Amino acid sequence: MSRTKNIFSTLKGDRAIWAITAFLALFSFLPVFSASSNLAYLYGNGETLPFLVRHFMHLVLGFAIIYGVHKVPAHYFKGLSIIGVPIVIILLLITMAQGTTIDGANASRWIKVPFVGITFQTSTLASVVLMIYIARYLSKIKDQQITFKESILPLWVPVALILGLILPANFSTTAIIFAMVLTLVFMGGYPFKYLAIIVATGLLALTMFILAAKAFPGVFPNRVDTWMSRIDSFADDEDSEGDYQIEKAKIAIATGGLTGLGPGKSVQKNFLPQSSSDFIYAIIVEEFGLVGGLMLLLMYLLLLFRILVVAHKADTVFGKLAVMGVGLPIVFQALINMAVAVELFPVTGQTLPLVSSGGTSIWMTCLAIGIILSVSAKREEVRVKEEEEMNPLDVLSEAM
Repeated sequence: MSRTKNIFSTLKGDRAIWAITAFLALFSFLPVFSASSNLAYLYGNGETLPFLVRHFMHLVLGFAIIYGVHKVPAHYFKGLSIIGVPIVIILLLITMAQGTTIDGANASRWIKVPFVGITFQTSTLASVVLMIYIARYLSKIKDQQITFKESILPLWVPVALILGLILPANFSTTAIIFAMVLTLVFMGGYPFKYLAIIVATGLLALTMFILAAKAFPGVFPNRVDTWMSRIDSFADDEDSEGDYQIEKAKIAIATGGLTGLGPGKSVQKNFLPQSSSDFIYAIIVEEFGLVGGLMLLLMYLLLLFRILVVAHKADTVFGKLAVMGVGLPIVFQALINMAVAVELFPVTGQTLPLVSSGGTSIWMTCLAIGIILSVSAKREEVRVKEEEEMNPLDVLSEAM
């Protein structure tokens, strides 16, 4: 008992975020174990246990990342982001040059880690590093008069390079990162009139890319056609072959009813190609019903609330912006995943953070949570130090 107490005493930062993260991780075992049955028959010998063990190992490493990162002083991430930006640019270039495909995806988004044999999706790491880098820059220019020209090289060139390298293989991730970047710089006080220029430039760059991809289809095979078909399928009321996953997801949600069929009793998991990742929310609603689906939504909203609390209490501008920069995409991605399952959004390929199977998604979510907890831990240290320096009568009066 005392050993367990000692372990928990080493955990710093917002305890509610620790609890939410642990709950989502523990809950994920039920739907992942159930939904991986189709993968077991397609890519294995029918045994689902290896998929569960792999998911367990991904989570173990993820929590190790949280623990290690949350022990790092928050201000260290400023310097690490400067080093990290050129590293992720190099990794993205390698991904474009020799990336691999997974589960039949026609986009090269992963690279294999040498000697280990595991695959890694570089765009997720790039997202976290870029957000921290932007938070560092915005905190540096806080309360300064800055022109658009002065911000191009230190701010928008890294953003353009990273997004430009992600775009050919993953439009949805590029769009999400771009939206989060705009949100963060707006919260950081960047002039709104300059943001309008950035949005216009981004739309122009996207248009040019689409035209180039159409003119030279051999350079970026199938990517623009895939985006267009997904948008057309979403906008068109008539059922088509592209609506297969959405239709199966809606059947799963409708079958679940109020309380669901029960853990492991999903039927549509046998028909949904991405039942353990992109469409795991549909399987959760089928097995745990509307109650389970709303409970999961509530947990992500509670996580959002705690992220806002940590950001509000952070004692530095960098801490506030870093928490928002890495925290908001977690909740935003979760909401998009749920919206896709109920056909409120076109198919994007975004996983459900901490719940879907997939190592890279789990690890990068844990990295972001570790950064949030690091900022929160710093605030706790400051508060404790202030209380120790206060007169005992002052402490008593504050408590009263």
